[in-house]
Amino acid sequence: MMHRNRIALIAGLALAAPGAAQDRPGFTDTPVLPDGKWRVHDAARPAPVVVTPAAQPGGAPADAIILFDGTSTDQWQGQRGAWPVADGAMTVPSRASSGGENNLVSKRSFGDVQLHLEFRSPNPPTKASQDRGNSGIWFMQRYELQILDGYRNPTYADGTVGAVYGWKPPLANAARAPGEWQSYDVVFERPRFAADGKLLRPAYVTAFLNGVLVQNHQAMLGTTIWKKVATYEAHGDAAPIQLQDHDSPVSFRNIWVRPLPDAAVGSASAPAGEVR
Repeated sequence: MMHRNRIALIAGLALAAPGAAQDRPGFTDTPVLPDGKWRVHDAARPAPVVVTPAAQPGGAPADAIILFDGTSTDQWQGQRGAWPVADGAMTVPSRASSGGENNLVSKRSFGDVQLHLEFRSPNPPTKASQDRGNSGIWFMQRYELQILDGYRNPTYADGTVGAVYGWKPPLANAARAPGEWQSYDVVFERPRFAADGKLLRPAYVTAFLNGVLVQNHQAMLGTTIWKKVATYEAHGDAAPIQLQDHDSPVSFRNIWVRPLPDAAVGSASAPAGEVR
């Protein structure tokens, strides 16, 4: 009897092995999942969209929108003219050459998005704290993820590289030395608003700096503003990405994005006060 039970147990485990469900049509006997749409191992459930990944780490996958490939700033417009391009990178121009603050704004608009971007702080550094390698990624021209030379450069924690500026310090300081290329890989989820402008769900950001997690699905407080607590104001579902001119010659290369489907984002009815 024990031998027979062992055979039955092994057979049951084999049926539950990964991939076995895909080989068995129907599954009308399995329970319905919490979304109410599909059963466990439902063979009728749509398969994921096929996306060909890049051949090299940091490269753009097949479905990415290339915002900067090292040769042209055609995908961008500067507030006071284009940023100069040289040696495969574009660099924040001097205020003297541009005539004042010259943020760079993408010509396309985005909402929920995956972004890859590489940046380099000036070397040797000539200043300190917030005046050293300062720039920023402004999603929807409102919500800032900080760029700064954070290598042996003491500053306030919610303003260093990897911070949600003015709100959340990074989980770790993963900064490379000035003059070295650094990478950001970011998932930004736009806020959701009701028809009357009420905030239904805040913006969220998940960010890796040089492969190190620095923000983990972090709720954002609202539009970034210096020396004040951020707040939300209703806006559209898409807006440009902005690279900040903070009067420091920070360079950028290899910028691409993937607009994300609604399925990649949590429920729009999540509590608006859900911040950590």
